[in-house]
Amino acid sequence: MIEPSKDEIDTGTLSNGSLKLEGAVIKGDVVDPVVADNGNIIDDGLQRGLKNRHLQMIAFGGVVGASIWYGTGTAIAYSGPVGALISFLIIGVDVFFVMQSLGEMSTLFPVQGAFIELAGRFIDPALGFSLGWNYWYAWVTNIANDYNNISLILGFWATPVPSYGWILIFYALFQGTSLLGIVFYGEMEFWLAAWKLFTVLGGFLVAILVNTGAIGGDYIGFRYWRDPGVIAHGINGFGKTFVLAAVYYSGTEMLAMTAAESKNPKRDLPNAIRQTFWRILIIFIGLVFFAGIIVPYDSPDLLTATSKTALSPWTIALVNAGWGGAGNLLNVVMITAQFSSVNSAIYVASRSLVALANQGRAPRFFAATSKNGVPVRAIVFSNTLGLLALLNIASSPGKVFGYLISISGAATFIAWAFIGITHLRIRKAWVLQGYSVDDLPYKALFYPFGTWFVVLLNLFLVFISGYSVFIGGFAVVDFVFDYIVIAIFTLLYIFWKVFKGTKLVSLADVDLVTGRREHLTGDSPGDDAESARKRSNPPWYVVIKRLLTG
Repeated sequence: MIEPSKDEIDTGTLSNGSLKLEGAVIKGDVVDPVVADNGNIIDDGLQRGLKNRHLQMIAFGGVVGASIWYGTGTAIAYSGPVGALISFLIIGVDVFFVMQSLGEMSTLFPVQGAFIELAGRFIDPALGFSLGWNYWYAWVTNIANDYNNISLILGFWATPVPSYGWILIFYALFQGTSLLGIVFYGEMEFWLAAWKLFTVLGGFLVAILVNTGAIGGDYIGFRYWRDPGVIAHGINGFGKTFVLAAVYYSGTEMLAMTAAESKNPKRDLPNAIRQTFWRILIIFIGLVFFAGIIVPYDSPDLLTATSKTALSPWTIALVNAGWGGAGNLLNVVMITAQFSSVNSAIYVASRSLVALANQGRAPRFFAATSKNGVPVRAIVFSNTLGLLALLNIASSPGKVFGYLISISGAATFIAWAFIGITHLRIRKAWVLQGYSVDDLPYKALFYPFGTWFVVLLNLFLVFISGYSVFIGGFAVVDFVFDYIVIAIFTLLYIFWKVFKGTKLVSLADVDLVTGRREHLTGDSPGDDAESARKRSNPPWYVVIKRLLTG
């Protein structure tokens, strides 16, 4: 077993001669953790303030965004109702094994940057650099996509505010909420995700009522599966829907990023991973299925690349059933859902940038956090780049939606593939250095078969994701957006490898101790019972302050 030397650990010395290590001050043999105003541990600059119930809902809230109400229509327009179901099921199996890999890695090493940091540590530092920036700009495009979706949603209403005006208004709003601290973020995500779950279940019920004729009086059944059919556009349609499904499932892996801000990651993260995956799978499969039985895939109102505005399948179905004002209700649902998904995208993008900065792979400027662990600079910078959504001024929101989906989808496939490769390397190093698999706090199911499935499928998908550009005439702009992510990822890797002279990490020598965080139990540190009592029963005004500022 390899023990890290003092020189291998990122340490700092305080003015009083004490040693600072991973968010704690070590005075001799006594560990004195750095704490925020609310008593939570500050670890590597970030506050460990997320509870078990927060983790249970954060990934669900971040993944199931407002655009899913449009995106299900896009999926069936691309490949038909059954084609869309097949695509979402296959990517769902992919995500299941991705989460198994992440569960094992992140409970063993609940570190800042999660798989980004671990890829550089167990494979090659140059890979950590390229993968980290790949994941960061994937989430920046998700921020932009969410702002673009806002302009689509509000475009349903005739207002004097232009699409770019709505983008700027919501940019300012989300900028404010994202700076309020991790405790506020966790609480907001919990309640907004609960509201989302309620509205999705309501969407299932409405689809059943419309399909059976309880609303509108017209029994539909599986009419649209017969005419126009169950599969559309062949392999081209499947290729587009695979990318779309990956984008919608992407974010499930963000649970690994929360490990660095969880009170007790070894206990809470495995539970969250298991429960979140099944919730998300059921929600997505359900939404795609019900969309496919209430509207035909050739409906001109569904969102495609040529759409200036678009309607969700539920709005189309309710309007067809005789309720002309249905779009107003669904718009309210989608706008409220947007609060959660944008905030989550800003959270993941900013934490990815902070991790890169702390590892010396991004300007140190972005590593700075407030005294309560809020990475203000990384948040402001990442959110500001989300204003790429303003591209819809020059192009249609539907076209911008397609471009952003292509970038985010390819970046997601790359991230998932290297999550699998990193997992294989960690497990091999673990056994090679004499540790027992039984000592792992969480063991991935069906290892190594599930992990190899993740690696091979995602490497395949990243290359075929732009298949459509070679069919029906070559379009240079579409080709660039479909494959630019692969080119950028490769160039970043080569640049850092040459610039830093990095080498493939030796698994026999890699450090398997640093970052384990064995001391984390979820309890707030304290000196005595009196301080613990004050923390557990603070005055009401302190509770409000902590909620708002973290």
